Amino acid sequence: MWNEKNLIDVWDDNISAKYQGKKRKALMIESIKVHYQTLKDNPNNYQNFHQPKTKAPKIKLISKEKENLGFGMCPVASPKTRCCNLLTLDAVESCGFDCSYCSIQSFYNEGKITFDTTLKEKLDNIVLDPDEFYHIGTGQSSDSLMWGNRFDVLDHLVNFARKHPNVMLEFKTKSDNISYFLEKDDLPKNLLFTWSLNPQIVIDHEEHLTASLDERLMAAQKMQDHGHLVGFHFHPMIYIDNWQTEYGKVFEKLLALFDPKKVALVSLGTLTFIKPVMKQIRARAFKTKILQIPLVEASGKLSYPLETKKAMFKFAYDALLPWHKEVYFYMCMEDQSLWKKVFGYEYPTNESFEMDMKFNYMKKILRR
Repeated sequence: MWNEKNLIDVWDDNISAKYQGKKRKALMIESIKVHYQTLKDNPNNYQNFHQPKTKAPKIKLISKEKENLGFGMCPVASPKTRCCNLLTLDAVESCGFDCSYCSIQSFYNEGKITFDTTLKEKLDNIVLDPDEFYHIGTGQSSDSLMWGNRFDVLDHLVNFARKHPNVMLEFKTKSDNISYFLEKDDLPKNLLFTWSLNPQIVIDHEEHLTASLDERLMAAQKMQDHGHLVGFHFHPMIYIDNWQTEYGKVFEKLLALFDPKKVALVSLGTLTFIKPVMKQIRARAFKTKILQIPLVEASGKLSYPLETKKAMFKFAYDALLPWHKEVYFYMCMEDQSLWKKVFGYEYPTNESFEMDMKFNYMKKILRR
């Protein structure tokens, strides 16, 4: 899967010639283990990574009345990591993009995209406390924008946001499908449009069928210029060869293209897997380096070592220094010990993290 050398090509002929029997077998196995671990510990190199061009899969769009609206706490929330207590709203189930690391593939049937014919009624029945402020994301079970307004899904979501001005409704995407919003002049002020970003080399090899980096940035810039709040998720950041240079180019583009007064957030996170997702990835017949990482224990899941995460996150935060006073930075589902080392501060609880995040978002909305 990693597009690296076959075992026969890393076979140590010196060991084979010098030793016999069980000793030779043991030494050969050990040398292969060392080679394998070296590949996992070093940054992923895509220089000679050859991969057939990904074809868009056959997708069946299904509209039906769902029994329940997927509305509640973020499904990956955990008390073991620092969590913002995001609420998620599953307006659409499953995604048409084919990112190699995506966890959606372990939750839904592949090839089926489900729209709820009673979404409007279910949204109308949501009861919210008018004295509370809510942050609700729509991009957990599917890309928020790739489907546009099919089955009137965006109409219903926008009307929900208009009905509840005490909600920040976030549309998270890897697409550039923003035409619906650019055609509207009466949108509520409590909408947030965020893009998941990576260097183009990662997009080329691991985020199949998505918009390019420049297409995403152009779409975000148009939304900013149209008067909307935008944000950026560097989640997952991936430990690739020359990662400082590759990510540094992306950060430079952000500083050049966007007004921090109109940017609500920058989130940082990286590859974190549960075993069912790893099993799904390995079962697919495609090339990917996503699992070519150390996979150390991380609060019940598997991820990079903390030192690797700290290096990547601190580099990102320092690179965006001009935004520190205006933009809210946070880490998504990462070990709480990283906050002080990266940002210079930390939250004692998830609730204090949640409150500060919402306070910063409210200020952005009220300023508009």
